[in-house]
Amino acid sequence: MIFLVQNRISQEGDEQDSAMSPLPPLASLRAFEAAARHLSFKRAADELGVTPTAISHQVRLLEEIIGSKLFERQPRKVALTEIGVMMFPPLRDAFSSMAKAVGQARRNTGQRAVTLTSTTAFAAKWLVPRIKRFSAQNPDITLRIHPSESVVDLHAGAADCAIRYGRAPFAELVSEPLFEERFAPICNPRLGIRDLADLKHQTLLHSEWRKQDEFTPSWRRWCDIAGVTDIDTRGGAVFTDDSHVIQATIAGQGIALLSSVLVHDDLRSGLLTQPFGPDLAGLGYHFVYPEAAAGNANIQAVRSWLSAEVSNTPENADTAAMEQKRTKLPEG
Repeated sequence: MIFLVQNRISQEGDEQDSAMSPLPPLASLRAFEAAARHLSFKRAADELGVTPTAISHQVRLLEEIIGSKLFERQPRKVALTEIGVMMFPPLRDAFSSMAKAVGQARRNTGQRAVTLTSTTAFAAKWLVPRIKRFSAQNPDITLRIHPSESVVDLHAGAADCAIRYGRAPFAELVSEPLFEERFAPICNPRLGIRDLADLKHQTLLHSEWRKQDEFTPSWRRWCDIAGVTDIDTRGGAVFTDDSHVIQATIAGQGIALLSSVLVHDDLRSGLLTQPFGPDLAGLGYHFVYPEAAAGNANIQAVRSWLSAEVSNTPENADTAAMEQKRTKLPEG
């Protein structure tokens, strides 16, 4: 009897549509969708928390299953093939719908959880050391941290709120300023760097920024402001992740222009030092969330926690005391 019922269902399904062929692995489809959206295997890897090699492997697996190339691989970039262009929109919409469905289901279950996204470096250096206080203040809310080097769409369900660096306002998002950024020459005190003359004998460490403007920190910009003309600002090591350049600086591999926000705890502990100024003005950090979620109690709990952390953080109290050191150049 069970067989007959199943057979009838199968026959009815065949009459309505052809039999569904097996889908490729979800991981391959997800890797392709992210890579196609960013046109970058690296950015897709950052978003999904895997390596670019893993993204490439999953895309190749999907290409083998389909029997057609999906990307034209070019130096430092990729482009969609005709088949890739055809596949991308429905897969993008499908993953977006799934994310929204999961988000809606989670809200309907009454589970108190909120996902906060930020860059990897900000999550590691600022959020994680402070997250214990959120849990103590909100024991009934699960806070998920979603590090990503790509801007996460807060309307798609992958995250509820974010820490954004840049200029407000942000389209269709409520934006609340947290603090302004500054960048300064930072090094391991063991290097013995004390004045500008020491820079000639040190390795300059660089951060590679995706988007560059007049506020992007660079050694060339710093030398222009400091009046330094006899240093090759092109030499040294280049890092694409702020966490890596901070770790290289802590390891004593050179001197870098680092975020005062991200290395504040390391400066206070003596792990790093700012030997001299000036420092460079940056942009601001903002807490953002969708306008439609303004009344969400979980997001407001995160908002209150961040506001308290910013108000109580020692760097605010230190600002006035450090201002003279930041702007004054050493003699000689």
